[in-house]
Amino acid sequence: MGESLAKTLILCDCSGSQVVDSAALSEAAGTPVSKLHTDLCTTQIEQAAAAISGGEAIICCAQEQRLFEALADEIDAPSPPVLDLRDRAGWSDDPASKLPKMAALVAEAALPAPNEKVVDVRSEGLCLVIGAEPVAIPAAEALQDHLGVTVLLTDGAELPVTRAYDVIRGQLKSAQGALGQFTVHIDALEQLEPGGRGVPRLTAPRDGGRSECDIILDLTGGTPLFPAPEKREGYLRADPAHAPSVSEVVMKASHLVGTFEKPLYIKTEPMLCAHSRASQSGCSRCLDACPTGAIQPNGDHVVIDPMICAGCGACSSLCPSGAISYDAPPVDLTMRRTQTLARAYLEAGGEAPRLLVVNDHGSEMIRLSARFGRGLPADVIPLEIPALAAFGHAEMLAAAAAGFADVTLLMAPGVDADVIGYEADLARAMGGMVTLLDTSDPDAMSDALYDAEILSPIASPVRPVGSRRQVARQAAVALNPDAEVLSLPDGAPYGATVIDTDACTLCLSCVSVCPSGALGDNPDLPQLRFQEDACLQCGICASTCPEKAITLAPQMNLTPAALDQQVLHEEEPFACVECGALFGVKSTIEKITEKLAGNHAMFANPEAARMIQMCDNCRVNAQYHAKNNPFEGGERPRPRTTADYLSKRRDH
Repeated sequence: MGESLAKTLILCDCSGSQVVDSAALSEAAGTPVSKLHTDLCTTQIEQAAAAISGGEAIICCAQEQRLFEALADEIDAPSPPVLDLRDRAGWSDDPASKLPKMAALVAEAALPAPNEKVVDVRSEGLCLVIGAEPVAIPAAEALQDHLGVTVLLTDGAELPVTRAYDVIRGQLKSAQGALGQFTVHIDALEQLEPGGRGVPRLTAPRDGGRSECDIILDLTGGTPLFPAPEKREGYLRADPAHAPSVSEVVMKASHLVGTFEKPLYIKTEPMLCAHSRASQSGCSRCLDACPTGAIQPNGDHVVIDPMICAGCGACSSLCPSGAISYDAPPVDLTMRRTQTLARAYLEAGGEAPRLLVVNDHGSEMIRLSARFGRGLPADVIPLEIPALAAFGHAEMLAAAAAGFADVTLLMAPGVDADVIGYEADLARAMGGMVTLLDTSDPDAMSDALYDAEILSPIASPVRPVGSRRQVARQAAVALNPDAEVLSLPDGAPYGATVIDTDACTLCLSCVSVCPSGALGDNPDLPQLRFQEDACLQCGICASTCPEKAITLAPQMNLTPAALDQQVLHEEEPFACVECGALFGVKSTIEKITEKLAGNHAMFANPEAARMIQMCDNCRVNAQYHAKNNPFEGGERPRPRTTADYLSKRRDH
């Protein structure tokens, strides 16, 4: 991706195994193409070198990418970008034309992609090996020439007589961090006393030991030290009874020395976060979904530890406000890729395209199906993204609104199926046709795509822009032209706030804590106003309301009324009995007067009770002029002067 359309596509039919109409592709894609080669990676390698040397070529063969990169290095030319047209389009049993799909893939490859944001992580190779002596000591001996090793024995075995690595005994109480910055706490810690003859002696056990290391090699076979342990960089574990697994993690540990680039997967806008307000809990979608524990509360917002974040993307899909968004690649680029694929396919003469969203595991399944099976149908366009869970309901709806008849996500090992399933249900409720295909068999994948019912796409495609919320709403409006209100699943980030007007006292506590400004007041009248489009359904208003008068209704209001403030509850204001100025709520003032007048010591007489029905200014004025005025003090003492002090001194 990221290459200009001005570059020339270097085409090859791979020994005649696919059909490519180079002239038609050039016209459909609007880009220059080479002549159609047959054996570009073998007998026509010199022609490949000539194309690469110019620096303006896109090689349409991903299989031999390493070969062409080596060739570029040999002739001192930039490595050429590659575009996989063969596996994703050319190698297919579908007799229909592959031209629209090829044109779509070429258009997507031309989109500019931002540079990946990374942070350097430094590992000095300090490794803590945890386990029993029979497995931990051999692991330490294998690593002693590559890493700085400390062994924490957990079985009370005798310490080996060696200084090639350190050995301690104890109980690991807790561990935090990731590659290059682990911190461990150890109780019952016993360390070696290096001096003396005979069996090594240990210090007395002590609790509260603390140390730091770069790598943790866990060979205990017990409960992992971290949630989602396979996603915690620098933390390696294996079943101590399975020698091949132990050898594998020892080999991996030996390579974790040096400086590594850690991608920054997530972008945050803390001020948009609706986690809590005024100690009232609100949205916790990201906290509940994060598999690694990288997200933690921080006051009214949440914070993400980029060193722990594994980039699964679930938080981005679930965040209702846009406070968290995927950034590797950015959300808006994923939207543009999807819309570009649909637009180019339709402009090239295709009809009813289907989108197949995959990660690297799915791309490998496509390659296997293309080589050994039926390949993809001609109307199925693959889109590879790094994190499947980051393709949420907004992205699904944007694809449907752009013209895709169906959006299929090919599930893969390790993805968050619950999050993807919920986002798919939400997209379906808002008008998107979404399919989840859960198989690891390339042939089963192809069969399911060939046998699927072909549905009709949207008649007039649209390409909404803006935030994920704005895109989702615009797409839902386009996909449901005759609907006004859509019912959504529980927990949806869109919906209405329902007020029990009999219970509401218009105290406006909900207005003061609403994180998105969906709830508002009227400075001139006792009113509670609501803008449904802005409501995040975080629930802070409901938990704050002292009268429990608020409930949430998950829905999508497609009418323009959702974009404007509507009055949910209003009452007649009370007129000050002294000056006539409007203040407060009439029913509330009357209730307070009824309860307090003559029944409370402060309002025992009619004059005091009348103050309840006064505005702030009149109440202060009345108190000032009343008997026993709380603002009234005695006569102010005369200031003492120097003469007073001198006179007192003369008198004595």
